[in-house]
Amino acid sequence: EKTVDQTVLLKKFQPALKSASHKTVQLHVSSTDRTVGTMFGSEITRRYGNTLPEDTFVVECTGGGGQSFGAFIPKGLTLRLEGDSNDYFGKGLSGGKLVLFPPKGAAFRADENVIVGNVALYGATSGKAFIAGVAGERFCVRNSGAWAVVEGVGDHGCEYMTGGRVAVLGETGKNFAAGMSGGVAYVYDPRNDLYLRTNKSLVSLEQLNNKYDVQELKSMIEEHVAATGSAKGREILENFADYVPHFKKVMPHDYQKMLSMISKMEEKGYTVEQAQIEAFYAMKGVH
Repeated sequence: EKTVDQTVLLKKFQPALKSASHKTVQLHVSSTDRTVGTMFGSEITRRYGNTLPEDTFVVECTGGGGQSFGAFIPKGLTLRLEGDSNDYFGKGLSGGKLVLFPPKGAAFRADENVIVGNVALYGATSGKAFIAGVAGERFCVRNSGAWAVVEGVGDHGCEYMTGGRVAVLGETGKNFAAGMSGGVAYVYDPRNDLYLRTNKSLVSLEQLNNKYDVQELKSMIEEHVAATGSAKGREILENFADYVPHFKKVMPHDYQKMLSMISKMEEKGYTVEQAQIEAFYAMKGVH
């Protein structure tokens, strides 16, 4: 009963929650405020499932987010945090949007400083996260469907990832993509040494030669800049043709085979759902 969800969010959003009308609330948070937005998010899910438009409810936060800031938040809820955040940021993200950026007037370079702790977006299933700064270790571990843009990650990034998209615009720690069996990561690699820090047992690294990959990366960075005002993202967009050759696409071998098989099934006239089922059995060798 002492959480900010109970004392602030549920009270201030109550009229808008009943009518599903757009509303923005300001909130100051500290490290003692854990799982900010989670209880309010559960109320959204109970009433509306995943039917609300993006940004229906927006919480403009300042300060330091406690552990599990924005955990499990659903579609329709956006948490914007000007400051920094602790571990498990966006844990189990379930359709909502998280935006994190340094305080206005900060003297440090965002892309060279850690702004969010370890295990951010652990087990995320859907939604978006834009982080104008560096994340700690195990970023997006077990992510199965969320889209995220970050300006650097510590060790074990995208560990056991099974789906979604991740764009890393800065430095990457060791053991990247360990156990990664699905999804795609676009990683900035200006020194061509990402392969030394990547666990290559399940994934391959390649240049962005496909125009769809290039457009997807550009769209992700554009949305990141619009959400956070990122200086690094803006620099990349302004010189995009020069930056693209320095990005690598990290993709699991089996996931690539599956997408290729689905495409072949669709060419035969199957619907998307049928093509996915047929591709699954074809990959398993079941006829």
